Amino acid sequence: MRRTTRYPVSGGNSLWHVYKTVPFVKVVKNFVVIQLARYTPFLGMKNWLYRNCLKMKVGEQTSFALMVMVDVMFPEKISVGRNTVIGYNTTILAHEYLIKEYRLGEVEIGSEVMIGANTTILPGVEIGDGAIVSAGTLVHKDVPSGSFVGGNPMKVIYTPEELLARWKDDPIYGNEKG
Repeated sequence: MRRTTRYPVSGGNSLWHVYKTVPFVKVVKNFVVIQLARYTPFLGMKNWLYRNCLKMKVGEQTSFALMVMVDVMFPEKISVGRNTVIGYNTTILAHEYLIKEYRLGEVEIGSEVMIGANTTILPGVEIGDGAIVSAGTLVHKDVPSGSFVGGNPMKVIYTPEELLARWKDDPIYGNEKG
């Protein structure tokens, strides 16, 4: 189960109440910063923008690929550990606006995580250290540390133990000295 806080609304759908939820000026500022970060090829500049302008927690040597879209309304609810790769065109959401309610939730992405291109991460999930998320995955629940997940619906493809067994003789990932 995702960890989100639910806020019921009445009248029009929750998106009609958006500027009661988050200030318009904040959304405009965030939009400009995010668009600049999406297109810049300079990884250090992206991380600086995310940390200093959006108040995200971003670890050292973390890489956001081109076109990554972070939550425009609540980016401060996103944290990413060190030396993590977020793949091309990935979307990281900390909010959901639905018909009768909206939901907010922290997104915690660990260290040494690999997230494939075109992945969508929903609010209220945690991706553990060393996890691998296959391209095109909808992350709708927590991802255990060290596991390899993928698909829609997302499922565990390899446990950490199965990955170690697969990679044990690999000169890059395994124990063999190459």
